[in-house]
Amino acid sequence: MEALHRTVRLLYTGQSQRARRFRYGLIVFDAVTIVYFIATAALPTTPVMTALNTGLGLLILLDLVARLWISENLRRELTRIYTLADLVVVLSLLLAPLITENFAFLRVLRGLRLIHAYSVLRDLRRESLFFRRHEDAILAAVNLFVFIFVITSFVFVLAFDEEGGVAGYVDALYFTVATLTTTGFGDITMTTTGGKLLSVFIMVVGVALFVQLARAIFQPSKIKHKCSECGLNRHEPDAVHCKHCGELLNIETEGDIGT
Repeated sequence: MEALHRTVRLLYTGQSQRARRFRYGLIVFDAVTIVYFIATAALPTTPVMTALNTGLGLLILLDLVARLWISENLRRELTRIYTLADLVVVLSLLLAPLITENFAFLRVLRGLRLIHAYSVLRDLRRESLFFRRHEDAILAAVNLFVFIFVITSFVFVLAFDEEGGVAGYVDALYFTVATLTTTGFGDITMTTTGGKLLSVFIMVVGVALFVQLARAIFQPSKIKHKCSECGLNRHEPDAVHCKHCGELLNIETEGDIGT
């Protein structure tokens, strides 16, 4: 058992070529499942889809158990938002065959798989120099992407599920984007008190996320690298010395410092 534990830990945290390939495979799997849950959010449940969802649930559960098993701080790992989201998603997938009603609610829970994108970002930060160089812009874009599709799932269930199907989901996405951009076409509106409060929430948070994304794109890009002397963790990609304390830096590069 100790040998198996060491093997799993090295796959998730090691620097060998095998470990890196394994982690890239996990990144691809996470991305595919996120796209799958978005694409199937409005589709009717079929036996094939139920079987596929169960299989995905088991794979996600296996990954989750492995991460918890090798964690040095189990309590902290259990309180991470993407760990909690994965637990909810696994339950929604594995319990779905036993539930005959309220599949719309389960679609919302599966939408929480989007939150696992933040775990993917953590892995990319470790694996990709390109990501570390453009981390702020990528993170801001992911924040906006996750917000849009999680909220779309809730709007779809609350206001458009009676229509069902892809058309209803597109209406929910259309309403969400029109609201968070404050475009306000008015052709699709919320009439209930709860719906109006949800619209206010979408507008306030959506505008903040758009501003964050614009600022990350247009402000000078910096790379994340903690100075060993003063702790400053944002520097120019081609910095040699820390601009705060003058300490010599050793920022990993690929030889391209831009212009």
